[in-house]
Amino acid sequence: MQTPDTTVTGRRTARTASTVALVLLIIGGLNWALVGLFNLDFVAALFGRMTLLSRAVYVLVGIAALFALTLLPRLGRGRL
Repeated sequence: MQTPDTTVTGRRTARTASTVALVLLIIGGLNWALVGLFNLDFVAALFGRMTLLSRAVYVLVGIAALFALTLLPRLGRGRL
């Protein structure tokens, strides 16, 4: 059984994860817009082409997109 404190902590953790995922998706979306409009990969320009750091950013954006799939049902119910 969950106590009120663990419920609040769980909600706070879920909200933080949702916020991080949203920020990563915005970064990824803006990067794709730059690629499409100006043939400029900002992540690659910032961290190097296919370096460990740039690949980590790409993977984190992909994980954020997968996490966002779990948010879709909650968005439909108005409980995001």
